[in-house]
Amino acid sequence: MADVLILSTADWDHPLWTNKQHLAVSLADLGHRVVYVESLGIRTPRIKGGQDLRRIARRLRHVLVPLRLRQERIWVLSPPVIPGLLSGRGLRMNRWILQACLAMVSWRLRFSRVVLWTFNPFAARYFSLNHFDQTVYHCVDRIQAQPGMPIALLDAAERDLCGRVDVVFTTAPRLQENLAPLNPATYWFGNVADVDHFSGADRNSVPRPDDLPLVKGPLLIFIGAIDAYKLDLKMLTELMVETPSWTYVLIGPVGESDPSTDITVLNSLDNVHLLGTRAYQFLPAYLAYADVALLPLRRNDYTSHMFPMKFFEYLASGCPVVGTSIPSLEDQADVATLCEPTRVGFEAAIRSVLAGEIPPLKHRLARASEHTYSRRTQAMLRCLPRPLE
Repeated sequence: MADVLILSTADWDHPLWTNKQHLAVSLADLGHRVVYVESLGIRTPRIKGGQDLRRIARRLRHVLVPLRLRQERIWVLSPPVIPGLLSGRGLRMNRWILQACLAMVSWRLRFSRVVLWTFNPFAARYFSLNHFDQTVYHCVDRIQAQPGMPIALLDAAERDLCGRVDVVFTTAPRLQENLAPLNPATYWFGNVADVDHFSGADRNSVPRPDDLPLVKGPLLIFIGAIDAYKLDLKMLTELMVETPSWTYVLIGPVGESDPSTDITVLNSLDNVHLLGTRAYQFLPAYLAYADVALLPLRRNDYTSHMFPMKFFEYLASGCPVVGTSIPSLEDQADVATLCEPTRVGFEAAIRSVLAGEIPPLKHRLARASEHTYSRRTQAMLRCLPRPLE
């Protein structure tokens, strides 16, 4: 059975689990041993705000034990690289560190037939790809459109990587359009969900979270990173002001990827509750008591190339979804209420949902059940040149 090295762009313990962690779990469930390499840091660290400094401090604490068993057949590797060094001596030093870490992993775990599954576009600059049995680039968003990213370096690295790996996977139609010409083995698999986990969002069996406000009117919820580059905070603020009888609950870190994110006005509104980050295991309980789940996305280069991870999680919970109509969701309009990212558009869509004008619950749950990590991972493995058995 082949072993898998996942080169991630997210730390394992980040409270908002992404494709990377879920892929590791689904591969381990299939019997593969997985080494999950935590984020190497693509952009230069930000001093202001302290979030990046805290991440660096956590990484330094792991230097003495860089390889840790976290779940059955899953090890997490925290390489002591310096983030943001993508050229020159800095890149050569990070490359040496990573190769030394890989040699250590191979020796300690006796890894064999290793498959490189990278989410990081710079993988070919860190490793010699012919060292691996098979190579996969899994593109889940347009990293270049995030604030502070080295766009030219990323574009060049991604083009080079796509032309050299065995297989490319994308999660959104626009990503597929961009990358398919670079590699004939490019396949589109949209984001999915841990359906079993979120299908537990039943208020008849799940206690109401203590920090969820008790309200008389509708309760609307958003779960995810609260960043101005992808959320339409201006529109959302206008909506909140115009609907004081509706209660809004936002769960997730604020400004983690976009330091320009300003929630001053949101904090001043009585009908808005920013709860901060909550553990993944508890998220279904919050959805169980919400009337509407929101995806108030901006329309820009980033969101036109993304597939919101929360979409099928929301669907699996049974909570009606109101979101911005973006390219990746166009074929899901029969199970969600999609609209223009305007205050008028969102208010009208929410009112229609509250009035009961929503797709049948059984259709929403059935659609979610078709999009699970287990199914997607097995389908992806069938696209590889050689079986991993």
